[in-house]
Amino acid sequence: MHMSDKISVAVAGASGYAGGEVLRLLLAHPNVEIGALTGGSNAGESFGRLQPHLVPLADRTLEATTPEVLAGHDVVFLGLPHGASAEVANALGDDVVVIDCGADFRLTDSDLWEKFYGGTHAGSWPYGIPELAQQREHLRGARRIAVPGCYPTVSTLTIAPAVSAGVITPDIVVVAASGTTGAGKAAKTHLLGSEVMGNASAYGVGGVHRHTPEIIQNLNLLTDAEVKVSFTPMLVPMPRGILATVSAPLAGDLTAEQAYALYTEAYADEPFVHVLPEGMWPQTKSVIGSNTVHVQVTVDEAAGRLIAVGAVDNLAKGTAGAAVQCMNLALGLEETTGLPTIGLAP
Repeated sequence: MHMSDKISVAVAGASGYAGGEVLRLLLAHPNVEIGALTGGSNAGESFGRLQPHLVPLADRTLEATTPEVLAGHDVVFLGLPHGASAEVANALGDDVVVIDCGADFRLTDSDLWEKFYGGTHAGSWPYGIPELAQQREHLRGARRIAVPGCYPTVSTLTIAPAVSAGVITPDIVVVAASGTTGAGKAAKTHLLGSEVMGNASAYGVGGVHRHTPEIIQNLNLLTDAEVKVSFTPMLVPMPRGILATVSAPLAGDLTAEQAYALYTEAYADEPFVHVLPEGMWPQTKSVIGSNTVHVQVTVDEAAGRLIAVGAVDNLAKGTAGAAVQCMNLALGLEETTGLPTIGLAP
Protein backbone atom coordinates (compact mmCIF):
# COMPACT_ATOMS: atom_id res chain seq x y z
CA MET A 1 0.00 0.00 0.00
CA HIS A 2 1.03 3.57 -0.58
CA MET A 3 2.42 5.48 2.34
CA SER A 4 -0.58 7.75 2.75
CA ASP A 5 -3.63 8.13 4.93
CA LYS A 6 -5.93 6.92 2.18
CA ILE A 7 -6.29 3.66 0.28
CA SER A 8 -6.31 4.31 -3.45
CA VAL A 9 -9.07 2.34 -5.19
CA ALA A 10 -9.90 1.78 -8.85
CA VAL A 11 -13.18 0.36 -10.13
CA ALA A 12 -13.33 -1.46 -13.46
CA GLY A 13 -16.81 -1.71 -14.88
CA ALA A 14 -17.83 1.43 -13.03
CA SER A 15 -20.83 2.15 -15.25
CA GLY A 16 -22.63 -1.09 -14.31
CA TYR A 17 -24.90 -1.75 -11.36
CA ALA A 18 -22.24 -3.57 -9.33
CA GLY A 19 -19.56 -0.98 -10.06
CA GLY A 20 -21.91 1.87 -9.25
CA GLU A 21 -22.89 0.29 -5.94
CA VAL A 22 -19.25 -0.30 -5.01
CA LEU A 23 -18.63 3.40 -5.61
CA ARG A 24 -21.69 4.47 -3.61
CA LEU A 25 -20.31 2.60 -0.61
CA LEU A 26 -16.73 3.73 -1.15
CA LEU A 27 -17.80 7.37 -1.19
CA ALA A 28 -18.82 6.92 2.46
CA HIS A 29 -15.69 4.98 3.42
CA PRO A 30 -13.39 7.12 5.59
CA ASN A 31 -10.17 5.38 4.49
CA VAL A 32 -10.65 5.41 0.71
CA GLU A 33 -9.59 7.71 -2.10
CA ILE A 34 -11.29 6.85 -5.41
CA GLY A 35 -8.92 6.65 -8.34
CA ALA A 36 -9.52 5.39 -11.86
CA LEU A 37 -13.01 4.58 -13.11
CA THR A 38 -13.00 2.38 -16.17
CA GLY A 39 -15.48 0.92 -18.61
CA GLY A 40 -15.67 -1.09 -21.80
CA SER A 41 -17.95 0.28 -24.50
CA ASN A 42 -18.62 3.31 -22.27
CA ALA A 43 -14.98 4.43 -22.14
CA GLY A 44 -14.74 8.14 -22.91
CA GLU A 45 -18.26 8.85 -21.62
CA SER A 46 -19.07 11.31 -18.86
CA PHE A 47 -19.48 9.36 -15.65
CA GLY A 48 -22.12 11.80 -14.43
CA ARG A 49 -24.36 10.85 -17.34
CA LEU A 50 -24.02 7.14 -16.65
CA GLN A 51 -24.28 7.20 -12.84
CA PRO A 52 -26.01 10.52 -12.06
CA HIS A 53 -26.68 9.60 -8.42
CA LEU A 54 -22.93 9.54 -7.68
CA VAL A 55 -22.69 13.33 -7.64
CA PRO A 56 -19.13 13.62 -6.20
CA LEU A 57 -17.84 11.72 -9.24
CA ALA A 58 -19.98 13.43 -11.85
CA ASP A 59 -17.11 15.35 -13.46
CA ARG A 60 -15.08 12.19 -14.10
CA THR A 61 -14.64 10.55 -17.50
CA LEU A 62 -14.61 6.77 -17.86
CA GLU A 63 -11.25 5.42 -18.98
CA ALA A 64 -10.52 2.21 -20.86
CA THR A 65 -10.06 -0.93 -18.77
CA THR A 66 -6.34 -1.53 -19.24
CA PRO A 67 -3.57 -2.68 -16.90
CA GLU A 68 -1.88 0.71 -17.34
CA VAL A 69 -4.94 2.61 -16.10
CA LEU A 70 -5.55 0.25 -13.17
CA ALA A 71 -1.91 0.03 -12.11
CA GLY A 72 -0.69 2.03 -9.12
CA HIS A 73 -3.77 1.52 -6.94
CA ASP A 74 -3.89 -0.31 -3.64
CA VAL A 75 -7.19 -2.02 -4.46
CA VAL A 76 -8.91 -2.79 -7.77
CA PHE A 77 -12.55 -3.86 -7.90
CA LEU A 78 -13.58 -5.75 -11.02
CA GLY A 79 -17.20 -5.49 -12.14
CA LEU A 80 -16.64 -7.13 -15.50
CA PRO A 81 -18.55 -9.71 -17.58
CA HIS A 82 -17.94 -13.36 -16.78
CA GLY A 83 -14.67 -14.56 -18.27
CA ALA A 84 -13.05 -11.12 -18.45
CA SER A 85 -11.52 -10.80 -15.00
CA ALA A 86 -8.61 -13.22 -15.23
CA GLU A 87 -6.73 -11.36 -17.96
CA VAL A 88 -7.01 -8.07 -16.09
CA ALA A 89 -6.06 -9.60 -12.73
CA ASN A 90 -3.04 -11.41 -14.16
CA ALA A 91 -1.65 -8.10 -15.40
CA LEU A 92 -1.74 -6.57 -11.92
CA GLY A 93 0.99 -7.18 -9.36
CA ASP A 94 0.68 -9.24 -6.19
CA ASP A 95 0.95 -6.02 -4.20
CA VAL A 96 -2.52 -5.00 -5.44
CA VAL A 97 -5.65 -6.33 -3.76
CA VAL A 98 -7.95 -7.46 -6.58
CA ILE A 99 -11.59 -8.07 -5.71
CA ASP A 100 -13.65 -9.72 -8.44
CA CYS A 101 -17.39 -9.10 -8.33
CA GLY A 102 -17.92 -11.56 -11.18
CA ALA A 103 -18.04 -15.35 -11.16
CA ASP A 104 -14.62 -16.17 -12.61
CA PHE A 105 -12.93 -17.32 -9.39
CA ARG A 106 -15.84 -18.52 -7.23
CA LEU A 107 -15.96 -22.21 -8.13
CA THR A 108 -13.20 -24.60 -7.10
CA ASP A 109 -14.26 -27.36 -9.53
CA SER A 110 -13.10 -26.66 -13.09
CA ASP A 111 -15.56 -29.17 -14.54
CA LEU A 112 -18.47 -27.36 -12.93
CA TRP A 113 -17.17 -24.04 -14.23
CA GLU A 114 -17.02 -25.36 -17.77
CA LYS A 115 -20.47 -26.96 -17.44
CA PHE A 116 -22.26 -23.89 -16.09
CA TYR A 117 -20.24 -21.03 -17.60
CA GLY A 118 -18.28 -22.46 -20.51
CA GLY A 119 -14.71 -21.60 -21.44
CA THR A 120 -11.56 -22.22 -19.46
CA HIS A 121 -11.66 -22.15 -15.67
CA ALA A 122 -9.36 -19.38 -14.39
CA GLY A 123 -8.90 -20.90 -10.93
CA SER A 124 -10.31 -20.09 -7.52
CA TRP A 125 -9.64 -17.30 -5.02
CA PRO A 126 -10.53 -16.89 -1.33
CA TYR A 127 -14.32 -16.73 -1.21
CA GLY A 128 -16.01 -13.62 0.07
CA ILE A 129 -18.61 -14.72 2.62
CA PRO A 130 -16.81 -14.00 5.91
CA GLU A 131 -19.72 -15.49 7.87
CA LEU A 132 -19.27 -18.92 6.26
CA ALA A 133 -17.17 -21.58 8.03
CA GLN A 134 -13.55 -20.36 8.29
CA GLN A 135 -13.71 -17.93 5.39
CA ARG A 136 -13.02 -14.84 7.48
CA GLU A 137 -9.53 -16.11 8.28
CA HIS A 138 -8.85 -16.84 4.62
CA LEU A 139 -9.82 -13.26 3.73
CA ARG A 140 -7.56 -11.51 6.23
CA GLY A 141 -4.56 -10.29 4.29
CA ALA A 142 -5.74 -11.86 1.01
CA ARG A 143 -4.55 -10.21 -2.23
CA ARG A 144 -7.18 -11.85 -4.47
CA ILE A 145 -10.82 -12.27 -3.46
CA ALA A 146 -13.85 -13.71 -5.24
CA VAL A 147 -17.10 -11.99 -4.30
CA PRO A 148 -19.95 -14.52 -4.05
CA GLY A 149 -23.08 -14.50 -6.15
CA CYS A 150 -26.12 -12.75 -4.71
CA TYR A 151 -28.35 -15.83 -4.68
CA PRO A 152 -25.65 -17.99 -3.04
CA THR A 153 -25.09 -15.31 -0.37
CA VAL A 154 -28.67 -15.25 0.85
CA SER A 155 -29.33 -18.97 0.28
CA THR A 156 -26.16 -20.05 2.09
CA LEU A 157 -26.57 -17.79 5.11
CA THR A 158 -30.28 -18.58 5.41
CA ILE A 159 -29.72 -22.34 5.83
CA ALA A 160 -26.09 -22.55 7.07
CA PRO A 161 -26.78 -22.87 10.82
CA ALA A 162 -29.14 -25.81 10.25
CA VAL A 163 -26.68 -27.59 7.94
CA SER A 164 -23.75 -27.01 10.29
CA ALA A 165 -25.67 -28.30 13.32
CA GLY A 166 -26.86 -31.41 11.48
CA VAL A 167 -30.53 -30.83 12.36
CA ILE A 168 -31.62 -31.27 8.75
CA THR A 169 -30.98 -33.74 5.97
CA PRO A 170 -29.21 -31.53 3.41
CA ASP A 171 -31.67 -32.22 0.59
CA ILE A 172 -32.41 -28.54 0.24
CA VAL A 173 -35.00 -26.62 -1.74
CA VAL A 174 -34.41 -22.93 -2.48
CA VAL A 175 -36.99 -20.67 -4.10
CA ALA A 176 -35.73 -17.10 -4.38
CA ALA A 177 -37.30 -14.01 -5.94
CA SER A 178 -34.98 -11.28 -7.23
CA GLY A 179 -35.31 -7.77 -8.57
CA THR A 180 -34.26 -6.87 -12.10
CA THR A 181 -30.81 -5.48 -11.25
CA GLY A 182 -29.67 -9.06 -10.77
CA ALA A 183 -29.63 -9.39 -14.56
CA GLY A 184 -27.23 -6.48 -15.03
CA LYS A 185 -27.59 -3.12 -16.75
CA ALA A 186 -27.41 -4.17 -20.40
CA ALA A 187 -30.65 -3.68 -22.33
CA LYS A 188 -32.67 -6.91 -22.54
CA THR A 189 -36.21 -7.28 -23.89
CA HIS A 190 -37.48 -9.37 -20.99
CA LEU A 191 -36.38 -6.64 -18.56
CA LEU A 192 -38.34 -3.83 -20.20
CA GLY A 193 -40.80 -2.15 -17.87
CA SER A 194 -43.76 -3.36 -19.93
CA GLU A 195 -42.52 -6.96 -19.58
CA VAL A 196 -41.67 -6.84 -15.87
CA MET A 197 -44.40 -4.70 -14.28
CA GLY A 198 -47.29 -6.73 -12.91
CA ASN A 199 -45.49 -9.99 -13.66
CA ALA A 200 -43.53 -12.68 -11.80
CA SER A 201 -41.70 -15.42 -13.65
CA ALA A 202 -39.40 -18.35 -12.92
CA TYR A 203 -36.22 -18.97 -14.89
CA GLY A 204 -33.19 -21.25 -14.78
CA VAL A 205 -35.47 -24.05 -13.53
CA GLY A 206 -34.34 -27.63 -13.07
CA GLY A 207 -30.82 -27.27 -11.69
CA VAL A 208 -29.41 -25.28 -14.59
CA HIS A 209 -28.92 -21.89 -12.95
CA ARG A 210 -25.24 -20.94 -12.62
CA HIS A 211 -25.50 -20.27 -8.90
CA THR A 212 -26.59 -23.83 -8.06
CA PRO A 213 -23.08 -25.34 -7.83
CA GLU A 214 -21.90 -22.34 -5.82
CA ILE A 215 -24.59 -22.89 -3.18
CA ILE A 216 -23.69 -26.59 -2.99
CA GLN A 217 -19.98 -25.77 -2.75
CA ASN A 218 -20.66 -23.47 0.20
CA LEU A 219 -22.81 -25.93 2.11
CA ASN A 220 -20.33 -28.75 1.52
CA LEU A 221 -17.99 -26.84 3.84
CA LEU A 222 -20.45 -27.38 6.69
CA THR A 223 -21.24 -31.09 6.55
CA ASP A 224 -19.84 -34.47 5.57
CA ALA A 225 -23.26 -35.54 4.29
CA GLU A 226 -24.08 -35.34 0.58
CA VAL A 227 -25.59 -31.94 -0.18
CA LYS A 228 -28.34 -31.67 -2.76
CA VAL A 229 -29.86 -28.34 -3.76
CA SER A 230 -32.89 -27.73 -5.94
CA PHE A 231 -32.74 -24.03 -6.77
CA THR A 232 -35.50 -22.09 -8.52
CA PRO A 233 -34.91 -18.36 -9.10
CA MET A 234 -37.73 -15.95 -9.89
CA LEU A 235 -37.84 -12.49 -11.43
CA VAL A 236 -40.25 -10.09 -9.74
CA PRO A 237 -41.13 -6.45 -10.48
CA MET A 238 -38.78 -4.56 -8.19
CA PRO A 239 -35.38 -2.97 -8.90
CA ARG A 240 -33.31 -4.69 -6.24
CA GLY A 241 -33.52 -7.20 -3.41
CA ILE A 242 -33.87 -10.97 -3.01
CA LEU A 243 -36.28 -12.91 -0.81
CA ALA A 244 -35.28 -16.57 -0.44
CA THR A 245 -37.25 -19.40 1.12
CA VAL A 246 -35.00 -22.33 1.97
CA SER A 247 -36.29 -25.62 3.36
CA ALA A 248 -35.08 -29.13 4.10
CA PRO A 249 -36.31 -32.30 5.87
CA LEU A 250 -35.65 -32.53 9.58
CA ALA A 251 -33.01 -35.05 10.62
CA GLY A 252 -34.75 -35.67 13.95
CA ASP A 253 -37.03 -34.05 16.48
CA LEU A 254 -36.72 -30.26 16.42
CA THR A 255 -39.14 -27.60 17.58
CA ALA A 256 -39.52 -24.12 16.16
CA GLU A 257 -38.17 -22.74 19.43
CA GLN A 258 -35.07 -24.90 19.23
CA ALA A 259 -34.49 -23.89 15.62
CA TYR A 260 -34.76 -20.23 16.53
CA ALA A 261 -32.33 -20.63 19.44
CA LEU A 262 -29.89 -22.39 17.11
CA TYR A 263 -29.97 -19.50 14.64
CA THR A 264 -29.68 -16.74 17.23
CA GLU A 265 -26.65 -18.43 18.75
CA ALA A 266 -25.02 -19.03 15.36
CA TYR A 267 -25.29 -15.38 14.32
CA ALA A 268 -24.99 -13.68 17.71
CA ASP A 269 -21.62 -12.09 16.87
CA GLU A 270 -22.19 -11.38 13.18
CA PRO A 271 -22.69 -7.65 12.49
CA PHE A 272 -24.31 -8.18 9.09
CA VAL A 273 -26.63 -11.13 9.70
CA HIS A 274 -29.74 -10.32 11.75
CA VAL A 275 -32.07 -13.02 13.04
CA LEU A 276 -35.35 -11.15 13.40
CA PRO A 277 -37.49 -11.28 16.55
CA GLU A 278 -39.81 -14.26 16.71
CA GLY A 279 -42.93 -13.75 14.64
CA MET A 280 -41.30 -11.26 12.25
CA TRP A 281 -40.40 -12.34 8.72
CA PRO A 282 -37.84 -10.86 6.36
CA GLN A 283 -38.89 -8.42 3.66
CA THR A 284 -36.76 -6.89 0.96
CA LYS A 285 -37.57 -3.26 1.74
CA SER A 286 -35.95 -3.63 5.15
CA VAL A 287 -32.53 -4.49 3.71
CA ILE A 288 -32.37 -2.25 0.62
CA GLY A 289 -29.19 -0.17 0.68
CA SER A 290 -27.71 -2.08 3.62
CA ASN A 291 -24.99 -4.69 3.94
CA THR A 292 -27.23 -6.99 5.94
CA VAL A 293 -29.08 -10.27 5.63
CA HIS A 294 -32.32 -10.60 7.58
CA VAL A 295 -33.20 -14.18 8.54
CA GLN A 296 -36.06 -16.00 10.24
CA VAL A 297 -36.61 -19.71 10.85
CA THR A 298 -39.35 -22.07 11.96
CA VAL A 299 -40.37 -25.73 11.76
CA ASP A 300 -43.27 -27.06 9.71
CA GLU A 301 -44.21 -29.93 12.00
CA ALA A 302 -46.81 -31.41 9.65
CA ALA A 303 -44.33 -31.59 6.77
CA GLY A 304 -41.34 -32.47 8.95
CA ARG A 305 -39.29 -29.66 7.43
CA LEU A 306 -37.25 -26.71 8.62
CA ILE A 307 -38.27 -23.49 6.84
CA ALA A 308 -35.92 -20.50 6.79
CA VAL A 309 -36.45 -17.20 4.99
CA GLY A 310 -33.75 -14.65 4.18
CA ALA A 311 -33.72 -11.21 2.56
CA VAL A 312 -30.75 -9.38 1.07
CA ASP A 313 -30.07 -6.43 -1.19
CA ASN A 314 -28.54 -8.18 -4.19
CA LEU A 315 -26.41 -5.12 -5.02
CA ALA A 316 -25.23 -4.42 -1.46
CA LYS A 317 -24.52 -7.44 0.76
CA GLY A 318 -25.22 -9.56 -2.33
CA THR A 319 -22.36 -7.95 -4.29
CA ALA A 320 -20.79 -4.55 -3.60
CA GLY A 321 -21.21 -4.52 0.16
CA ALA A 322 -19.60 -7.93 0.39
CA ALA A 323 -16.76 -6.64 -1.79
CA VAL A 324 -16.08 -3.69 0.53
CA GLN A 325 -16.44 -5.92 3.61
CA CYS A 326 -13.79 -8.22 2.13
CA MET A 327 -11.55 -5.26 1.29
CA ASN A 328 -11.69 -4.20 4.93
CA LEU A 329 -10.62 -7.67 6.05
CA ALA A 330 -7.88 -7.91 3.46
CA LEU A 331 -6.37 -4.58 4.54
CA GLY A 332 -6.68 -5.10 8.27
CA LEU A 333 -9.41 -2.50 8.74
CA GLU A 334 -12.41 -2.88 11.00
CA GLU A 335 -14.72 -5.18 9.02
CA THR A 336 -17.75 -2.91 9.35
CA THR A 337 -16.01 0.31 8.19
CA GLY A 338 -18.08 2.31 5.72
CA LEU A 339 -20.88 -0.25 5.52
CA PRO A 340 -24.49 0.62 6.40
CA THR A 341 -26.59 -1.80 8.43
CA ILE A 342 -29.86 0.14 8.21
CA GLY A 343 -32.11 -0.36 5.19
CA LEU A 344 -34.32 2.11 3.34
CA ALA A 345 -38.06 1.88 3.88
CA PRO A 346 -40.54 2.55 2.44
